Amino acid sequence: SRPILDMSYSRHFLDFQGSSIPSSMKKLVVTKLSQNFREAVTLQQNSPVPLPGDGDLLVRNRFVGINASDINYSAGRYDASVKPPFDIGFEGVGEVVALGLSASADYTVGQAVAYVKAGSFAEYTVVPARQAVPLPTAKPEFLTLMVSGATAYLSLKELGDLSEGKKVLVTAAAGGTGQFAVQLAKKAKCHVIGTCSSDEKGGFLKSIGCDRTINYKTENVESVLRKDYPEGVDVVYESVGGKMFDLALNALAIKGRLIVIGFIAGYQNPTGLQPIKAELLPAKLLKKSASVRGFFLNHYLSDYKMALQHLLKMYERGDLVCEVDFGDMSPEGKFTGLESVFRAVDYMYMGKNIGKIVVELPHSVNSKL
Repeated sequence: SRPILDMSYSRHFLDFQGSSIPSSMKKLVVTKLSQNFREAVTLQQNSPVPLPGDGDLLVRNRFVGINASDINYSAGRYDASVKPPFDIGFEGVGEVVALGLSASADYTVGQAVAYVKAGSFAEYTVVPARQAVPLPTAKPEFLTLMVSGATAYLSLKELGDLSEGKKVLVTAAAGGTGQFAVQLAKKAKCHVIGTCSSDEKGGFLKSIGCDRTINYKTENVESVLRKDYPEGVDVVYESVGGKMFDLALNALAIKGRLIVIGFIAGYQNPTGLQPIKAELLPAKLLKKSASVRGFFLNHYLSDYKMALQHLLKMYERGDLVCEVDFGDMSPEGKFTGLESVFRAVDYMYMGKNIGKIVVELPHSVNSKL
């Protein structure tokens, strides 16, 4: 067994592969508030590598996840009191390379972990040990569950009231979180309809159990829903906003439920919103005894660990597909290194991804990066 060292008071330590941890690193920092990610964020080359405190882990990031809300964060929409410069990136998977004395009760150097914490777009991130999730290996598939999988699982469990035979519409179904909404609704024996933007995405959706795919580039979503589902749909898992929100609202069945987990269509606008026909909302809800509920993962953190353990078990049993998109099919190829986070965000907003967009941060063992 590897000796555990108290790293919290030392400025000179080694990582688990025997090479020195450098004193400086690359990281992405929001230097100006803007919904334009490239304008808002700067790649800093020589930031000090942070030191873990007594209850902390120093994680060397191997994979970081891209989320639609990265640009809400860079635009300062989540917390108006936070002023630039501040760190960005919500989730990472990597190995513990140093740790504080208290943290060493539960973790060892070399252990693979995942975490959700602001500041993952960096080569190293300090993570409180109580927020880390131990993993068998540092695999990118685990990253898909941290925000995307947990959002789908908790929102459908708390707000979806899924049961056998219910009709569930998932918008942006082939995306990072849509892929889980489709699979979890199928596990509940529902009939699942998924919207997507290409036949390739439609093929992926069928492979994970989607009963009806609607390619909104070639089919009229409203017409398909009216024709194929004249009684309406029972649950909508909605992340697009704008016109898609209006369509989904109109497609609700009696006592239908529309769960809003995002509205990506508006995030690149200065206001973060796209107009919806909200003045008709009270009448439409009343007419159908329908409901619209919002879901924000931060408000459900008390159930987060339970959700994640459930999803990890499903994945390990082979009951869950965790599709990762490294951007291999993007014009400049795979997303490798922090420099490629900018491309990865663009790729997401062009609607190209199938599954969760992940950026790999390669490390050579002997170099000082």
